[in-house]
Amino acid sequence: MSLLTVSNLTKRYRRGEKTIAAVDDVTFHIDSGETVALAGPSGSGKSTIARLVLRLIEPDAGRIEFERGDFLALSGAALRVRRARLQMVFQDPLAAFNPRATVARVLDDPLRIHRIASRPERPRRVAELLERVGLTAGLATRAIHEISGGQRQRVAIARAIATKPSLIVLDEAVSALDVSVRGQILDLLLDLQRQERIAYLFISHDLGVIRAIAHRIVLLDAGQVAESGDARSVIDAAQSAIGKALVAAVPRLNRIIRQDAS
Repeated sequence: MSLLTVSNLTKRYRRGEKTIAAVDDVTFHIDSGETVALAGPSGSGKSTIARLVLRLIEPDAGRIEFERGDFLALSGAALRVRRARLQMVFQDPLAAFNPRATVARVLDDPLRIHRIASRPERPRRVAELLERVGLTAGLATRAIHEISGGQRQRVAIARAIATKPSLIVLDEAVSALDVSVRGQILDLLLDLQRQERIAYLFISHDLGVIRAIAHRIVLLDAGQVAESGDARSVIDAAQSAIGKALVAAVPRLNRIIRQDAS
């Protein structure tokens, strides 16, 4: 059975007298240890799906099953417990965290909130989390706004894995990073996946990054699934109009595809 199954998910918004379907009858699944990418142009519904999966907003229709249970049926304490197993990494940690908070405070919060470690144990756990994502324990005393973008994203990943999740949603998590740093973060994510069997819902507009990290891809267009399947196969030979347009818009990716075929 799949770790996450999204069935016929729909979310509509009212804009004046019009009703717009931001997500329209979307279905997909993610298995343990698998990376599924959501891709599509701006406004295609990628981030709305992420918020729906995380229960930050509620769907108008559809079903979300997570770890063999009806995720939409949970509330209160039961929802808080299940959410520990489902975490998110945002594009910009400065927007997600208090920029003046220390790294230690950012990592201490999930340990405290989810009662994962006692107060005396938490400094050691914070140091372990930093080392797990390739940072030194000495960084704990620094403020979030004082460290680099790559370091902040590593801290965001450390916070996400603090609760030992089975699934992490990554919403454009590497798009704001320099190319060299982006590669390092992708390597870190792959390493964590191999060791911990974490699954990723990887949301990105960058087909080159998706081709490097994702097992499967779901291409979205105007809130609907336009095409889905093995990530490399779909990207290398897109069948949908939106898939062909996305590939054509990335000259470097086109060169990679041609090299692979030769």
